Amino acid sequence: MDTKHRILDEALTLFSQKGYASVYVGEIAERVGIKAPSLYKHYKNKKAIFDAIIDEMNQRYLEQVNILNINGMDPSEDISRYMNISEDDFIQIGTSLFLHFLHDDYTSRFRKILTIEQFHNLEFAKLYSDEYVDGPLKYQKMLFQLLVSNGVFVDADIDVITLQFYSPIFMLLTLCDREPSREDEAVQLLEKHFRQFSAIYGRNK
Repeated sequence: MDTKHRILDEALTLFSQKGYASVYVGEIAERVGIKAPSLYKHYKNKKAIFDAIIDEMNQRYLEQVNILNINGMDPSEDISRYMNISEDDFIQIGTSLFLHFLHDDYTSRFRKILTIEQFHNLEFAKLYSDEYVDGPLKYQKMLFQLLVSNGVFVDADIDVITLQFYSPIFMLLTLCDREPSREDEAVQLLEKHFRQFSAIYGRNK
């Protein structure tokens, strides 16, 4: 790992352990084994380090969705993937994304940072909502609207459909953050959730 990525890795660890506000650039540099002036050659300040962590996390997400043959950002690009998808493939995509968010090193530590900071910093509170509430709900709502429009899903209240789909996923993710030993239980519940959701809203049930 080069110095630039070592800085991100050590910063991410410190942020997730102590919170963003409690970590100083000099502390990050010390963990990397360099002096603060050397760190500034790579990142101009702590905010730049944090922004680079977000960029790296997003890149990891894009790599994961590419493996699953979806865009993951634009529902209009993904609708064709879901038009004739089997229930098993639907479950496989959903479970793979769940496990990515749970286990990807950057993503899981980043979520810990936001969990700590959301109560102390309005900017971080909004970022938490954007990443784990508003962003996912926006994407899924648009996707479900397209599925309804194309006759794949039954016509029902899109907002309710979206909440019913995403709320258990988010609940189980945060459960596993707190109690990692319950992952197997969570994955089993997730599969049941996906199957029942498909049975309720899919036209080919």
